[in-house]
Amino acid sequence: MLAVRVARIFDGRDLARGAGVVFVDGGRIVGVESPGCDIPSDCELVDRPRGTLLPGLIDAHVHLVGDSGPGALERLAEAAPDDMARTIERSLRIHLSTGVTTVRDLGDKAWAVVDRRARPTAGLPTVVASGPPVTSRGGHCWYMGGEASGADGLRAAVRERAEHGVDLVKVMASGGMTTPGSAVDQAQFTAAELAVVVAEAHEFGLPVTVHAHALVAIRDAIAAGADGIEHCTFLTEDSVHVPEDALPALASRGIVVCPTLGKAPGVVPPPQLLERFLKAGLGEEARRELVVGAYREGVAIASGTDGGINPGKPHGILPAAIAELVYGGMPEADALATATSVAAAACGLSESKGQVRLGYDADLIVVDGDPLLDIGALWSLNTTVLAGELVQPAP
Repeated sequence: MLAVRVARIFDGRDLARGAGVVFVDGGRIVGVESPGCDIPSDCELVDRPRGTLLPGLIDAHVHLVGDSGPGALERLAEAAPDDMARTIERSLRIHLSTGVTTVRDLGDKAWAVVDRRARPTAGLPTVVASGPPVTSRGGHCWYMGGEASGADGLRAAVRERAEHGVDLVKVMASGGMTTPGSAVDQAQFTAAELAVVVAEAHEFGLPVTVHAHALVAIRDAIAAGADGIEHCTFLTEDSVHVPEDALPALASRGIVVCPTLGKAPGVVPPPQLLERFLKAGLGEEARRELVVGAYREGVAIASGTDGGINPGKPHGILPAAIAELVYGGMPEADALATATSVAAAACGLSESKGQVRLGYDADLIVVDGDPLLDIGALWSLNTTVLAGELVQPAP
């Protein structure tokens, strides 16, 4: 048995209490007690008198096959299986080093991440995986191998993913920033085609998250009954437009938005991406305001980074994405929830991860300081417990 004693506990939703002790046994949380409780003599005690204990963080949007170099995803067209396997392993270790104990991978090639998830390695984060994203012919991220067209082709693409055992289906409903010739402000599928993808996936019991920058694609995703929307920037040809009914629709239907905020400090985004966002008036501050505005309308926000796609979006920057929300005006507790309890729900893991709660998986982190007062404390990772094992004790 393991006991972790800390100055305060954030339970995934609220600051549960002041000082306390969390007991772990058999990979599960078996007790949350006051700091003066009896600790059995055979129990290993980890004492962090200045620390805050939180659920292990969950990055709800990563690309583990991306090596974070220039053109990381585009280069997958020629990537060898062994190279992808090494990149996946390295990516997971980077995530773990920043307190991330679960990732949701939203785009691989040749089922590399899906197959890796089926062979879990002790001491590395849990993986939820979509496989190659469904995209149009020559559409955004076509080089991942997920091209499909027509109702029958789209149904077949969903069935293929179900047969490979994916956890969810990812579909590219609009163009993207990193694929030449891809129109980020336009839809890649008709509304009817997108509805086919969602309906077929739901027949297999699979949730669907939709890559959608374009306003038209966001509208189509809502109408189709999608479970989540990635990016959700409401781009039109030359601006950002959020219709009056859009945010209430997202909120009332429980559609989880993962805005993929956060970037490596000091890295300038690729010129085409920067130009497109600035043309639309969607700089960093405006993006934060857009996301926090959605949150204030009741939209569920899950934090994810798009980690691995380029130097500005490396793996391991989830604390930066959470901090962006706080800088935009979201309360610290709610920002932390986007990467714990809300992200767990987006991953289909709300009954086992994302909260400090009896019976839940013992994926826990301790940071020095209090992130509810200073969100920057997330960068001061002290201790990580993964599946009940102390994998990153303080030096």
